Amino acid sequence: MNPPIATLRPATIDDVPLILQFIRELAEYEKLLDDVVATEDMLQEHLFGPHPMAEVLLCHEGEVPAGFALFFHNFSTFRGKPGIYLEDLFVRPEFRGKGYGKLLLKSLAKLAVERNCARLEWAVLDWNTPSINFYKSLGALPMDEWTVFRVTGDALGELAG
Repeated sequence: MNPPIATLRPATIDDVPLILQFIRELAEYEKLLDDVVATEDMLQEHLFGPHPMAEVLLCHEGEVPAGFALFFHNFSTFRGKPGIYLEDLFVRPEFRGKGYGKLLLKSLAKLAVERNCARLEWAVLDWNTPSINFYKSLGALPMDEWTVFRVTGDALGELAG
C-alpha cells in the first residue's frame, strides 16, 4: 500500500476556520498562544476581502490538513523587484519528517520565480533549532547582521499620532 500523497492548493474563504486553527497551533508550538487575537472575521477580511493582504497555501495528506504557509509580497528597493515574505510556515507534528515543509517552501520559491521576485525570506525564532537546521539544509542563509524591529499597540498609536 502506497502512502498518501501530499497535495497543495491555494486557500479559499471556506478554509478560514482551518487557517485560524493552524495559526493557533503554530502559536502554541512557538509558546505564543496568548498573543493570538486573530478571528475568522479578520482573516476573511484581510485574506479574501476586496484588498487581500496575504495568501495561503494549504498542504493535505489525502483529505487530512497537514500544514500551511501564509505569505505576502514585499519590495526590495535595492533589487528593484518584489519579494515574497513567508509570515508563517507550519506542519502539524504528526506530519513532520515527510517533506511537507520542504514542499511548501519549494512551491513558494517556484511562485517567487514565476512572479519575477528577487527573493523569498522569513524569520525564525532563535531557539527553534530544528527549523533553523532545516532551513539551512535547503540553502537558506541566516541574516545575522540584521535586527528585526516592531512597533505595536500603544507605541504604534503614539508613533502614528
